[in-house]
Amino acid sequence: WRQKSLPSSQIVTLLEKTTYIGASSISLCNQKGGVGKSTTTYHLARAAVLEGLRVIVVDLDPQGNITSSLAKHPVDEDTAGLADVLSNRTKLPISEVTVPGLWDGVDLVPTTGEALPVVRDELVVAGAGRESRLRAALSPIASNYDVCLIDCPPSLDQLTINGLTATDITLIVTHSKLWSANGLARLLSSIDQIRTYYNPTLTIGGIIINQHEARTTSGGHWISELTHEVEQRGLTIFNPPIPKRVAIADSVEASQPLEQWPTPEAAQLADIYTQYLHAIQNHQEEQGNEQNQ
Repeated sequence: WRQKSLPSSQIVTLLEKTTYIGASSISLCNQKGGVGKSTTTYHLARAAVLEGLRVIVVDLDPQGNITSSLAKHPVDEDTAGLADVLSNRTKLPISEVTVPGLWDGVDLVPTTGEALPVVRDELVVAGAGRESRLRAALSPIASNYDVCLIDCPPSLDQLTINGLTATDITLIVTHSKLWSANGLARLLSSIDQIRTYYNPTLTIGGIIINQHEARTTSGGHWISELTHEVEQRGLTIFNPPIPKRVAIADSVEASQPLEQWPTPEAAQLADIYTQYLHAIQNHQEEQGNEQNQ
């Protein structure tokens, strides 16, 4: 698989071709925790901002990790957030809970405290339309942004279903480990069900291998297993994989851009996320061409 770069002007053009909720909507998912979904969301948001794109990040994970790292100012636990948008008891417009992100061009729909787990339980017993609440909430603001990134929780619950129903592209973030290979089939099956019942335009933009240890026997073996599984399904593994480097996580915890992190390879690591952003645009263009045929 060969990755070609696109000029920023062409990237914007590709983004504007999507007709789903307005912005190019991308969810990052895996039912397994600790694979780096929030970290990847953070760095993809930064890559998009550097391309001159307007970005909104939705923190759909009750842990609120992306909120802690990406909000320009600390978000108090009693601050209205995504839970107040999804709950039938409040139904706040998403524009009323959106807060500024770290950098010009990025906004954040935050999650703090224990409100989102309560709403998750509410969704379990809710009636028709529960799967589409996030999509409906995003629709009025979609034209304000070029990219919408949704950080899904580490589960296959109603929150993740909402995230996948609200997006045109999902990215699977995983490790080159045994349990990652075993869990991939279940996740792909769940995505197929969501495509069948809730979101027929949903596509898998690619598989991101995170924290890869290329020099270990285990890492080499399981990335081969994952590649075989993915290619059989006609999917793509993004190349290169994201190596296991302390700077990638430390820059997020410090709320700093990776390309400015004071290590020799930081800029090179940041470029991986820019390559991924371009790969997503290539995928989107291909999907658009198929739909127009």
